[in-house]
Amino acid sequence: MKKVINCYKENNPVINKKLKVVSVEEGLEIATELFQILNERKDGIGLAANQVGIDAQVAVLNVREPIILINPKIEDQWDEIDFYEGCLSYPKKGIRTKRYKNIIVKSAQEESGMYFSGNDVPTDGTSRGTWEASKKQDKEDRLLEAICIQHEIDHLMGKTIHDRKVDTTVRVEKKIGRNRLVTIKKNDAVKVLKYKKAKPLLDSGEWVIYVGGPIT
Repeated sequence: MKKVINCYKENNPVINKKLKVVSVEEGLEIATELFQILNERKDGIGLAANQVGIDAQVAVLNVREPIILINPKIEDQWDEIDFYEGCLSYPKKGIRTKRYKNIIVKSAQEESGMYFSGNDVPTDGTSRGTWEASKKQDKEDRLLEAICIQHEIDHLMGKTIHDRKVDTTVRVEKKIGRNRLVTIKKNDAVKVLKYKKAKPLLDSGEWVIYVGGPIT
């Protein structure tokens, strides 16, 4: 049985490659193997073919129920959110990403699109499965399922969580000293003053600190 390739320790030549389209029959065979790998590991909820070195647009997940994705396409997505994700290909190092609460996905073996949502209640009548909005766990599982779908489809397109990373750096403005010289500007007028004298003008809203290049 194939193993998940740890990209921190081994080279995976297909982890950043858009994978090949396959037939439904071949896709179902690969999906069976992927489920077997997941079941043996017992530490993941989803797996894409290229994570085990297979060049094929096939992925599986099992959050609320087993789902197979063959040559999937996201037809619509909305309600953007941040989400902290991990990945079996990059173990023990999660990343905060940008995802969507709601997605509609088409998979080759399904006749119609599949709707996945982490909302409190369904927004229309096409939701997948039974909605139990009153149960917190169900809501969390549905959101996790929607995120996992996006995660696995990214893999099939050659993208990883690192490509979805959100910058969470907190930037704090440096406090200006009272006696520091600052350049302030109002229309074409320019003054160079100590900050303690410039502050009342800045507070008036008519003057601003000038931080650009030469004034023309």
